[in-house]
Amino acid sequence: MSHTTLTPIRFENGLWEGHLTSESPPQIKVLFLGEPLTDVELEPATDGWALRIPVPPAALSEGVHTVVIHDGTTGHKLGDFTIIAGSPAADDLRAEVALLRAELDMLKRAFRRSQASQSET
Repeated sequence: MSHTTLTPIRFENGLWEGHLTSESPPQIKVLFLGEPLTDVELEPATDGWALRIPVPPAALSEGVHTVVIHDGTTGHKLGDFTIIAGSPAADDLRAEVALLRAELDMLKRAFRRSQASQSET
């Protein structure tokens, strides 16, 4: 089993970039509002893979929005980034709550898949 590590590089001009290290070509799943993003780029790079995620226009609206990056093979969360737009946040608490919600949604989906596979057997 290969271990994939994500290192954030930069976030500018509507493009989030990171570097992945993995023993084999990684399978990446990027979710925004629980839906997969389709325009994610993953290319070979020095000592790993370059990951580029264009920010969806819907994320540039009032409130706190979180994009979550998963290993598509294991389902493990590799990283995330949060966008806060509109009224300035009184604290980063809203970003933390948005991240917790995204992680809870991921856990709920995994639990439901687990229950569905158990009921089929």
